[in-house]
Amino acid sequence: MNTLSAKRLLLVVTGGIAAYKAPDVVRRLRDAGAEVRVVMTPAATAFITPLTLQAVSGHDVREGLFDPAAEAAMGHIELARWCDALVVAPASADFIARLRLGQADDLASAVCLATGAPLLLAPAMNRQMWAHPATQDNLAALRERGVAVVGPGSGSQACGEVGPGRMVEAETIVTAAGALFESGRLAGRRVVITAGPTREAIDPVRFISNHSSGKMGYAVAAAAREAGASVTLVSGPTGLEPPAGVHTVRVESALDMFAAVRAALAGCDIFIATAAVADYRPAQAAAGKIKRDGETRTLELVPNPDILASVAALTPAPFTVGFAAETHDVEAYARAKLERKGIDMIAANLVGEGDVGFNSDDNELLVLWRDGEQRLERAPKTRLARTLVELVAARYAAAR
Repeated sequence: MNTLSAKRLLLVVTGGIAAYKAPDVVRRLRDAGAEVRVVMTPAATAFITPLTLQAVSGHDVREGLFDPAAEAAMGHIELARWCDALVVAPASADFIARLRLGQADDLASAVCLATGAPLLLAPAMNRQMWAHPATQDNLAALRERGVAVVGPGSGSQACGEVGPGRMVEAETIVTAAGALFESGRLAGRRVVITAGPTREAIDPVRFISNHSSGKMGYAVAAAAREAGASVTLVSGPTGLEPPAGVHTVRVESALDMFAAVRAALAGCDIFIATAAVADYRPAQAAAGKIKRDGETRTLELVPNPDILASVAALTPAPFTVGFAAETHDVEAYARAKLERKGIDMIAANLVGEGDVGFNSDDNELLVLWRDGEQRLERAPKTRLARTLVELVAARYAAAR
């Protein structure tokens, strides 16, 4: 499975002769399916030009922390939120030391400090600098904070010495970047996920639906696959590409989704219902297009099956996770839904205002279970999905 497909990676290039390898790193990350943007430290520009990295990445290269055009939108924060992972290659001894101290006096270090995305360092320096206790202490502290490190390799160096300190090759960095997304927390588990809206036909050309884009559900499906699960995604109508490695079943109506879910449940360990399923459908869909005649019309609606509650009521039931999109009183409605449907967890979010929720690339969630809760702060849905899947995996393990 290609775990970098559709991922957004920010490459930080620091000052060192190994910066000449950065274009190859960008190219190979893009070959693996990632979108790549580049930040350079001032020292890096002494070894390679921003124009080169702009050409291979397809995006403008950012250099300065105080860029008037970018800082109007707090550019370092925007980049920190944008990326799914941050790769520093090469990572110089100086940058590693400043990162350990939490300095933020240039764009590269500020982005590292501001992001909640995973961070990968590919060190490159003289062998004596690599072996120095200060460098090793700095790296040990960063590893304790969850920073991943790949390399360095060993061999002849630009300074003429031989030993450890060479930046590893681009292919190795790509592999290590992919590993950032592979937790293995759900290895061997079968997960069924619903996503998107449903469409309830009024006649052959009209339907009742909602504003769900399916982005959150597709992100959860991708995250569950990265966590090692075998994933079936039952999707209502969306314009999204199916996540890599995920078995996708496309449906239209709530009745279609209900049937597809029931067919997919054999051996299911975890069921996550992110779909915005229509609660009601027209009692009778017209066989032909209803013509306008100026008269008032009444549409009789009947309830659709409650897919989530029906799955939770099975014996044995999979670990069930629901979603609640609310316009007000989010926590109260979510807790009531948790109890009423007899599910294990619920992820609730506010919709209808602001720029999170339906159709947005960002979201924020309040996740509830019977004896606990956790707020997931605003983040891109791709990153939020990985956090949610890790939480689901932990609660599933505790329940089992």
